[in-house]
Amino acid sequence: MLVTTSYPTIDALYRATWQSIAKMYNEQATKYDTTMATGFALLSIDPVHGTPSTAIAPKMGMEATSLSRTLRTLEEKKLIERVPNPDDGRSVLLKLTTLGLEKRDLSKSLVLQFNKQIEERVGEKKLEAFKEVSETIIELIQSKKIYDK
Repeated sequence: MLVTTSYPTIDALYRATWQSIAKMYNEQATKYDTTMATGFALLSIDPVHGTPSTAIAPKMGMEATSLSRTLRTLEEKKLIERVPNPDDGRSVLLKLTTLGLEKRDLSKSLVLQFNKQIEERVGEKKLEAFKEVSETIIELIQSKKIYDK
């Protein structure tokens, strides 16, 4: 079991946890000739209707410029295609190809398997407390109330 006293601050524990999760997902993704970023992007695209390209970065918590390389890779691997948005002629929708849907389903199953393992190990009550603490941290940061007095 991980001893949390080796992480003296909340942010250090979150950073170490996220690095472990990212490493785990990338190890799994490598088995399927993909990356965590690719899987995350595929999961952010609506499998039925597609998603406006401008909506992907915010969904993933990224800057649009950081996402362009990932989207280019998805296109090169024939996982997505760009189609005109029927609701807004100025924008495009990102739609999953058949192969993209398969890779999305794979990504989803890996995420759900991880979640199930955590839920079984930690329990519903502790997991709910973790979610509440995490949401409070996000709210404090977004409201800019941590350093403003």
